[in-house]
Amino acid sequence: MQHPAFEEVTVHHHHEDDATFKKKVRKTTILLSIITIIELAIGLTIYTIHKGESPNALLVLMFKGAVCILTLAKAYYIVSVFMHLGDEIRNMIMTIVVPLMLFVWFIIAFIADGNSYKNLRNTYDKHFEETTMPAKHHKAEAAPVENKGGKE
Repeated sequence: MQHPAFEEVTVHHHHEDDATFKKKVRKTTILLSIITIIELAIGLTIYTIHKGESPNALLVLMFKGAVCILTLAKAYYIVSVFMHLGDEIRNMIMTIVVPLMLFVWFIIAFIADGNSYKNLRNTYDKHFEETTMPAKHHKAEAAPVENKGGKE
């Protein structure tokens, strides 16, 4: 008799025969190819929009969002089918997915922080301001100050 707490660990997955697995891989490959063709078409559309005289920023942003969503769908199918993660138990999947999501969050946080530093540096850094701003014009040259104290 098995303990209910270990029920998930002791689940016996049925293994697919070769024909079924090949059919699943073929179906996934075709699906990934179709998604890739759609991504390429969207990329060409974005390129064409940027070549125009006044690109529509909202439309380009929507297309880029669609490409991100399609890329995530492709990543899901690759990991699920070709890396066999879809056949694993939930705890194993979470062991891989949660650190991956943290890694993606770190990348986004570092990019945002770097962008913020770049933008703030240009407005608050006095050295940047002194080296890039023209010197103020003076009316006349100041006469050299003589040393009357006798000490050099």
